[in-house]
Amino acid sequence: MAKITSIEGRIIYNSRGSKTIEVDIIADNKFFGRVCAPSGASVGKYEAISFPNEKPEDSLQILNNNSQKFIGLDVLDLKSIHDTLKSLDGSSNYSKIGGALAFAVTIASMESASKSLDQPLFQTLSSDATFKFPYPLGNILGGGAHAGPGTPDIQEILICATGADNIRDAIETNLLVHKELRKVLEKKDPNFTNGRGDEGGWAPKLDNEKALEVSALAIENLGYTLGKEVSLGVDFASSTQWNEEKKKYLYERAGFENSSEQQIEFAANIIEKYKLIYAEDAVHEEAFEDMAELTKKFPNTLVTGDDLTVTNKDILRKAIEIKSCNAAILKVNQAGSLYDALEFANEANHNNVKLITSHRSGESTDSHIAHIGLATKSKMLKVGIVGGERVSKLNELLRLSEHDLIRGMVEI
Repeated sequence: MAKITSIEGRIIYNSRGSKTIEVDIIADNKFFGRVCAPSGASVGKYEAISFPNEKPEDSLQILNNNSQKFIGLDVLDLKSIHDTLKSLDGSSNYSKIGGALAFAVTIASMESASKSLDQPLFQTLSSDATFKFPYPLGNILGGGAHAGPGTPDIQEILICATGADNIRDAIETNLLVHKELRKVLEKKDPNFTNGRGDEGGWAPKLDNEKALEVSALAIENLGYTLGKEVSLGVDFASSTQWNEEKKKYLYERAGFENSSEQQIEFAANIIEKYKLIYAEDAVHEEAFEDMAELTKKFPNTLVTGDDLTVTNKDILRKAIEIKSCNAAILKVNQAGSLYDALEFANEANHNNVKLITSHRSGESTDSHIAHIGLATKSKMLKVGIVGGERVSKLNELLRLSEHDLIRGMVEI
């Protein structure tokens, strides 16, 4: 049992150039774990607060003032690490110490533990004897909160190589489609600047329908059949359009409004027309009944809660009861600690809610979520396609493909 002998943090920067916190943990004076916390742009109302008063420095000060409380703890005892963090906070959403601090401390602890056991992190996090790769899910075209004016209201158009037999083919196919889409966009608009959004998806001046059309065209240009070898997904991020006062979805860039009924029809038409394998947050974060309607209508599509479920076990239970979704995003920093996130994953797996482990738009070059996706039996790993902070996760999957405990791809 390796014990924490050192814990310290620092303020560094994420992929958007925003401040965040990184934590180092050393166990038995030799087993080193380091983790940097990410952050999101499209943030659910009920997810953990990243930093008290939106100041990473405040979280760092709390860590510095309380570092001795972690010294001597067993790095493998995730619950004890979690409980120590909660003893400093006491709120339901980490508003006092910051969910980013809980994220960094708990994952750094488990990385240190994995080194003490001389095994990869995914193996430390799970008692399974064998593992399967989740399918990489990547953003090829961005809009909404992830891109600038003139781009689609829809936040992400994604691809998944659903016909791939192995992880390298899945990654390579996603890269090929991303490159082909650039060619399609340049042909359509010779003045396209090759601008990209936060997660590496192209950010063209197109409306929602045209954006979906060119994405499908890029797939077909490469000889793939849409919905077979390669499938599209959409993150609607509908809470960003929802106007609580008007009780309508305001698509300001496209110039139209949807009632709740029209929004369901809007999402359903896109799912049907483009044979989506994945539809995330097609309605706003509190529209559980509306999500249930879409889930019932599209049993073969991963109708996924993100803002709806915010990696919160109690909210997920509500979604399960209402049958609001058949899939859910797992973002550790939405929950706060890794312990919280694994509790959420267990709840999902026990109730046949498929997991999609996800990055955030403001990312680091850490690759831990590749391991977390494996350990939680995630069906997809939403990590982007290009950009150093995205590719680091994909490259880690390739390294892990050399491990004999991982055998093939999951069934979606």
